Amino acid sequence: MRDRRLLIGLGVIVALVALFLVFRPGDDNEEGTDTTTTAVTAPTLEPTPTETETATTAAPPERTQLVVTIRDGEPAGGIVRVTVHKRDLVLIKVRSDGVADEVHVHGYDRMADVAPGKPVEMLLRANLTGRFEIELEGRGKQIAQLTVLP
Repeated sequence: MRDRRLLIGLGVIVALVALFLVFRPGDDNEEGTDTTTTAVTAPTLEPTPTETETATTAAPPERTQLVVTIRDGEPAGGIVRVTVHKRDLVLIKVRSDGVADEVHVHGYDRMADVAPGKPVEMLLRANLTGRFEIELEGRGKQIAQLTVLP
């Protein structure tokens, strides 16, 4: 009985606060400036996400790995092809068994030296859409292709 009266009292307080917020006197600015509306709800046993929280909570962008191993100046297994979406993170890893050269990501103009025992790791955000060649610059040899979709 006591718990029921507490819940009714709490409900009345919440309703009064909500009415005050809706009908309170305020600045009637006719220029259409931004206003903020606050909604007051009765407490629930388990927290639930609001519509705003649900709409704005997004998963972090995917991190895709593009891994190339160079053997005798050629990409082992052929040209590595990876497709990602715009704004995804891409980690490019290149290892070489006996060739020293510069790895160049065309379009993004990212470059790094690779050599035996000195692998390359380049992290980039895929902000440009299109198809981008990754090559051993000195040899002019394509080793990978990065395709970025909108």
